[in-house]
Amino acid sequence: MSDLELETKHEKYLITIRNLRANNFSKDLPFLILSESLPEGQVYKEFADGRIEIQEVVSAGKKFRTRVIKVLKGLQADSVRKAYGLL
Repeated sequence: MSDLELETKHEKYLITIRNLRANNFSKDLPFLILSESLPEGQVYKEFADGRIEIQEVVSAGKKFRTRVIKVLKGLQADSVRKAYGLL
């Protein structure tokens, strides 16, 4: 696969992700960002108000529980958005 083809696929991927994110926000739902840089069981959750939280997700049988580990500050949140192509 050529560099141009890879770049085109990456752009299509980012457009899809951004559309899903906007759709979630329009329904007042958070956007889940999975990251290999976080410890296992932790995720980023971005909210329409711009807040990003690191949450721990724990499975309890058929149910899942979450707890907030940290609320990211403005620059930290922007850094996460930039890393995932969301800016």
